[in-house]
Amino acid sequence: MIRLENLACTFDTGTPNAKTVIKNFNLRVEPGEFVTLIGSNGAGKTTLFNLISGSLMPTSGRVWIKDQDVTAHPEYKRARYLGRIFQDPLAGTASNMTLEDNMMITCKKGFKWPVISLNRKMRAYFRDQLIHLKMGLEGRMKENVSSLSGGQRQALTLLMMVLSRPAIALLDEHTAALDPRNAAVVMDLTTRFIREHRLTTLMITHNMNHAIAYGSRLLMMDAGEIIIDVSGEEKAHLTVPRLLEMFADIRREAFGNDEMLLTGGRNLGH
Repeated sequence: MIRLENLACTFDTGTPNAKTVIKNFNLRVEPGEFVTLIGSNGAGKTTLFNLISGSLMPTSGRVWIKDQDVTAHPEYKRARYLGRIFQDPLAGTASNMTLEDNMMITCKKGFKWPVISLNRKMRAYFRDQLIHLKMGLEGRMKENVSSLSGGQRQALTLLMMVLSRPAIALLDEHTAALDPRNAAVVMDLTTRFIREHRLTTLMITHNMNHAIAYGSRLLMMDAGEIIIDVSGEEKAHLTVPRLLEMFADIRREAFGNDEMLLTGGRNLGH
């Protein structure tokens, strides 16, 4: 589903400030895989998502999606089959528009039948979809999205992404700004939607326990490279201490990201 070949990204090329963020990067993600992506700040995770989504063009290398070379395709073309959710709950919706208007915009991209107007049929469909969120939003469809909490907005953004019928989902720390209760609700919805819609998914997280608990494959990035790639039984038996040990063995130094150590350290035995 996704194939990255010798991908590189350098900022400020040709200047004294030139910095290579992604280097000689190769990755293959199969259809239906749910990959968690972890690494310290500056490891290149979000830059990688920008390269896959088309919001950033690589310095060199190729991006293939669904066996098509999309390296030169702009972001709007890739958006037809790719959904992305950001950390900020405000980023995925239009605050000054109603829930039903937000959902209508999304459905114009993803529906198989022509979507002409916000009619009774569409409102009934939206109401049925919102019921599945179990947040009472089906009774608030005419309210502006600005009236929702962060957790409700992120759940709505997740639903809207699914309604657009993407083949690939890029989740960029999409629960990091939420309180633990809402984060758990959004993660439950995430795993259900991924399973039901068979989405090929990459999820960036700073929570080591989440990286281990969710998905079928775990990647750790450091300095623009993949240094750990585990799946199957190896991932099933992985723990936070073992992950830190693997990092230390490869880099010959201890992992030093305080935020990730704190989130992972809440349950080091997991």
